[in-house]
Amino acid sequence: MELNVEAIRRDFPILTQKVFGKPLVYLDNAATTQKPLCVIRKIEEVYSTINANIHRGVHYLSRLATESHENARETVQRYINAASSNEIVFTSGATESINLVSYSFCRSQCQPGDEIIITTMEHHANIVPWQIQRDISGVEIKVVPLRENGEIRLEDIEELISSKTRLIAVTHVSNVLGVVNPIAEIIRLGHTYNIPTLVDAAQSVQHIPIDVQALDCDFLAFSSHKMYGPTGVGVLYGKEQWLEKMPPYRAGGEMIAHVTFEKTTFNELPFKFEAGTPDYVGSAALAEAVRYIEKLGLDKIRSYEENLLRYAADRLMQIEGMQIIGTSQQKSSVISFLVGGIHPYDMGLLLDGMGIAVRTGHHCAQPLMDALGIEGTLRASFAFYNTEEEVDALVEGVGKAAKMF
Repeated sequence: MELNVEAIRRDFPILTQKVFGKPLVYLDNAATTQKPLCVIRKIEEVYSTINANIHRGVHYLSRLATESHENARETVQRYINAASSNEIVFTSGATESINLVSYSFCRSQCQPGDEIIITTMEHHANIVPWQIQRDISGVEIKVVPLRENGEIRLEDIEELISSKTRLIAVTHVSNVLGVVNPIAEIIRLGHTYNIPTLVDAAQSVQHIPIDVQALDCDFLAFSSHKMYGPTGVGVLYGKEQWLEKMPPYRAGGEMIAHVTFEKTTFNELPFKFEAGTPDYVGSAALAEAVRYIEKLGLDKIRSYEENLLRYAADRLMQIEGMQIIGTSQQKSSVISFLVGGIHPYDMGLLLDGMGIAVRTGHHCAQPLMDALGIEGTLRASFAFYNTEEEVDALVEGVGKAAKMF
């Protein structure tokens, strides 16, 4: 059975809006996704019925809120097939998840001169934390180059591996190119040299089924707001063996077992990494978003979005002067493009006037833009609630805008 997109769209109230008198065409899903009514109502439900600080209270509301939060952890565990809920750490987003690994892993596992391998296509969130650790811990950063079509080659990664390599940190899907990296092969390559891998799954976990045990990845980071959940919540999956070795990233309440003025002992996993009051409302809403995705079926979602992506690429290439950035055959839900010599910002403003929301700029990937020799792109990114009619509106809008220059 295929997705009933018409029915799905009724679950997302924001999609009925008009912008400047035109129907909203929302194609900025790589930045953040819209929220279904069930997620919006879950937030209201938690605040209205079980709002209380979790884990620390013995009263009724606290117990219910705690149960909701820990059930959400188990929901995420099931979604990515982690071996234990202890391997699911709630964070504020993929950015904090990567920062957590960079700080705690480098502090416990790295010496000055040790090496971290990343790729040219990484989001700033998987570049800057390692640069900060370079200043703090003395680690070195090695960068995997790209092929002309935007892909990375396993042999280029292997060429960078040395006896000092401690971690490979790589995005699953590029937020600019849409390229789907061969994550399973990269992980296997790393493990051949006893090197763990961190996967930035912010652009993949909502589009592609992920089984962390089958992949055998060591760390996986993603955000709630890019998978139809609320902002301010994210997940770090980490193999228990690594999380046990790593020191806490932040300190405060919740992450402690016992505190004296002389010494503190830390809580068990995953609470060792969850200092302070967690966003238990956000975790409940994230779990609701996961259930919504599961109800639709990730396999059906992936098939629908891949067909929509192909349709969009074919239609856009009919526009004179169109240049699609990233021509790999292995792509997911993102098209970045330029039209002639038109600046992306100018084109984006004109499209906005037509009710079409796309992203413009460097997309938090300035080193990639430097490697491509461009300042930025327009980016259309798709979700399962987008339609071919919306693609047609984009193509018509780009064509109209191009004629104005």
